[in-house]
Amino acid sequence: MERLQKIIAQAGIASRRKAEELILEGKVKVDGEIITELGYKAKKNAQIEVNDKIIEKEDKVYFVLNKPKNVLSTVSDHKDRKTVVDLIDTKERIFPVGRLDYDTTGLIILTNDGEFSNEIIHPRYSIEKVYDVTIKGILKATEIQQLEKGIYLDNKKTLPAKVVIVNIDKNKKITNLQLTIKEGRNHQVKNMMKYFGHTVVKLNRRRLGTIDLKGLNIGEYRRLKPFEIKQLKRLANSNELIK
Repeated sequence: MERLQKIIAQAGIASRRKAEELILEGKVKVDGEIITELGYKAKKNAQIEVNDKIIEKEDKVYFVLNKPKNVLSTVSDHKDRKTVVDLIDTKERIFPVGRLDYDTTGLIILTNDGEFSNEIIHPRYSIEKVYDVTIKGILKATEIQQLEKGIYLDNKKTLPAKVVIVNIDKNKKITNLQLTIKEGRNHQVKNMMKYFGHTVVKLNRRRLGTIDLKGLNIGEYRRLKPFEIKQLKRLANSNELIK
């Protein structure tokens, strides 16, 4: 038996906190009965409805994909453009964990486990994301120092980043760097570079927490191994405890 809000979160319907709100609002039924008790535990074979829709039980699946350029990080698209879900051959109803921009390549995880997804993308868990970045212009030492202390984007300070310069082409005025951040704001890497007047010309995510792209070419994917899933969960929980 498991708590009702946990089952709802795992199904990807809502976060655990939002699931609790749905329960208190009387929008959740178990075997036809409205449940408003947060401590309620449901049996494994119970029929659970949220807003009169039955939760379909599925085995939990976890994939890591090396996302190609010009692919959307969504489940579907009204313009019928290719999405990351289209690249995974599975019968389960999966969704991407977080997002990569349309023109960004690299590592993205897909799953049907809503609770796991929340642990990976929620800011309070501070999972490291490592990017290979190519920008126009020369990134100065003073700019690196500011990035490592945190800069203000939309009136909110970024968490300290790690910056490693890979190489600088002074003739072409291009800098290749590796950037590590612990947040996932919209267009964050691009906006961090834009803050200093640099345009990102190439962006690739190479690592997320303990997961990397080893052995995966662009467009290829694989299932996460059980120990990798446990590592990510352990990392998220340990980061929350540190705070």
